[in-house]
Amino acid sequence: MDINNLFKLAAVKKASDIHLLHGRMPILRIDGELVDINEAVVAGNFAPLTTIDLESFLDVMLTKEQKTRFLDKRDLDLGYQVENYRYRVNFSFEKNNINIVARVIDEHQPTLKEIGMPVVVENLLDLSQGFILITGPTGCGKSTTLAAMINHINSTRRANIVTLEDPIEFMFKPDKSIISQRQLGTDMLTFGSGLKHVLRQDPNVIMVGEMRDLETISTAVTLAETGHLVLATLHTYSAAQTIDRILDIFPPYQQGQIKSQLSSVLTAVISQRLLPRIGGGRVAAREILLNNEAVANLIREGKIAQIKSTIETNYSIGMVTLDRHIKELYQAGEISREVALGQMEDTQMLDN
Repeated sequence: MDINNLFKLAAVKKASDIHLLHGRMPILRIDGELVDINEAVVAGNFAPLTTIDLESFLDVMLTKEQKTRFLDKRDLDLGYQVENYRYRVNFSFEKNNINIVARVIDEHQPTLKEIGMPVVVENLLDLSQGFILITGPTGCGKSTTLAAMINHINSTRRANIVTLEDPIEFMFKPDKSIISQRQLGTDMLTFGSGLKHVLRQDPNVIMVGEMRDLETISTAVTLAETGHLVLATLHTYSAAQTIDRILDIFPPYQQGQIKSQLSSVLTAVISQRLLPRIGGGRVAAREILLNNEAVANLIREGKIAQIKSTIETNYSIGMVTLDRHIKELYQAGEISREVALGQMEDTQMLDN
């Protein structure tokens, strides 16, 4: 079984991911649903993967150094390319068997209009300073949203953009801006160390692929505070949970300081999920929090639970709760009633 042909097939079938597990035939995720490859391919005749298959995939995809690191650390993330297709690949072990999961990266460079991002968020990208967070569960399109934001800045502003990624996904071509893409493990040792040295690179815009720890979050906040536009992601489900996560990672003696810093540098939190679209494909449902005086006061005072009601009362300036956006998608005929009800906290809102 040829790994490169498998990966190309996943891209051709518009899969978002491909799973390669011992004892199972390859599995594709299409429109959010897992499908055996023989169901997705006409006259498919794929067999369950063996240990020999999976070990041969490693030999094709990994250098000798990468293979040694994987066998030693038992986990590995990297970028991989087959012809014009790119993939973000995770290698792991499960019951001592090799497990490979690859995210298919669309070669098309996304735009804010294509992903349905409202104009109010687009306007924030013209700022010279700020802290914009894209959040949501794994597979909700955070990387695509970040790529669309970088593409917008690249096509409209003269800026020096530095990205810190694990691994590099979308390949950006400089337009009006300069773009440097740094990959964890090869171009920098940690996100924290990469951020510490980024000031020497004269950046205007800094993109952090994922904020994972105290050092990364603390440095990102400081960079936004010192006159840079910082774009980053977190694995959180709502704007309020995002702010809670940031605050909670700091020790008690730093709580006052981080609340003050975050209240002044935060620009927006965009929390999103991908929902099945009627007719095929998926559409993003988003909660949008924009920082204003009311939000800043809630952050400083630690009243994070009140943020949702503040979003509800500021719809006129571009804020929107997830429930409200889901209702709008349902009313526009984008998603089914069943999908809407399955994602909303207040299901009664759908008919009000």
